[in-house]
Amino acid sequence: MTEISREIIGVGDLNRTIASVLEERVGSVWVRGEISNFKAYDSGHWYFSLKDAEGQIRCVMFRGRNGQVGFIPKEGDLVEVAANISVYVPRGDLQLNVGMMRRAGQGGLYEAFLKLKEKLHAEGLFDEQKKRALPKHPQAIAVITSAQAAALKDVLTTLSRRAPHIPITVYPSLVQGVDAPPALIKALEAAYEAANQGEVDVILLVRGGGSIEDLWAFNDESLARMIATSPVPIVSGVGHETDFTIADFVADVRAPTPTGAAELATPDRVTLLQDLEVLSQRMNSRLTQRVDREAQRLDQLSLRLQHALPNPERMQEKIQQLSLRLQQSWQVRLNVYQQRHASWQDHLELLNPQRTLDRGYAVLMNHQGQALRDPALLKEGQSVDIHLALGSAQVELSKVQALAKNKPNE
Repeated sequence: MTEISREIIGVGDLNRTIASVLEERVGSVWVRGEISNFKAYDSGHWYFSLKDAEGQIRCVMFRGRNGQVGFIPKEGDLVEVAANISVYVPRGDLQLNVGMMRRAGQGGLYEAFLKLKEKLHAEGLFDEQKKRALPKHPQAIAVITSAQAAALKDVLTTLSRRAPHIPITVYPSLVQGVDAPPALIKALEAAYEAANQGEVDVILLVRGGGSIEDLWAFNDESLARMIATSPVPIVSGVGHETDFTIADFVADVRAPTPTGAAELATPDRVTLLQDLEVLSQRMNSRLTQRVDREAQRLDQLSLRLQHALPNPERMQEKIQQLSLRLQQSWQVRLNVYQQRHASWQDHLELLNPQRTLDRGYAVLMNHQGQALRDPALLKEGQSVDIHLALGSAQVELSKVQALAKNKPNE
């Protein structure tokens, strides 16, 4: 046996070397083939094979990339994928690491979709900060879709079941074909006018599922810009859960289906009733607490009032006491006045000239009514009035003889 001079490497290193060479030499490629053995794992990753008449190759498409595909592949679907060639080292399997996938023959539409999406994203039409939350309890809802579409029936049925009290206005429009974008824009204009008048506070833009060609009206640039100017939140429910359109990215909320759009826009009737019951119980509890608190406060005020106002019986006793004191005071004052009056009366009585006359004195008065005090004024033949205790008389003096004259009191 000859000695091998070259370095010996492990199988894993060999597989990694092969993977590195393939990635450097081949890089990214577009491959067309039929889907085979497709499996979607709980992790969100897709594992499948692509095959044609001459061969097949294993493929993997990780979560985050397959979310932009817009449909769920199924057995036998002819697709085109953009992928990097790699090697799964543990088994040495050659595989494609898929970055993009589209239905075969739709490459032009898909590329246009991606180009418009990138353009509008760069302009900020998809900015999450501009997205508005849906009203918790909408007052009126506008629905824009085809009047003949099954999606309209599903939406109306869901709205009637969940929130029969909310008025619904349908703005019919074409939803497929070259004339659909202008029709949808016209319907949105009518809904916007109603919204500006307060008649609509959320808009549902819906359509059932279909191929990328069927949904292409919702990838129109003019329609996207019209959606971005909505005065109220818009819910886009176009196609199935795996279908994505430009309208979905511009709208405030994307729903997986038209029915899902109706569910997102309305509160559930049962939930509302439960909320009302909770609010009713809470209100009753608060009201009971308030009544109890006010009753206690009233008791406290009543007690304070009782202390602030005198007792009626005590007041009556006090009135009687004050009345008695007033009567006593008045009686004392009256007695004092009576005693003083009697004293003054006695004093006046002592000064009464009649009392002097009663003691045997007399008063002589001339015709002018003046008392004669000086005996020198008495003349013989003079008429004078003499006043005695028991009466008065007029006398004429026949003889006047002066006696000793009294000294006046000094």
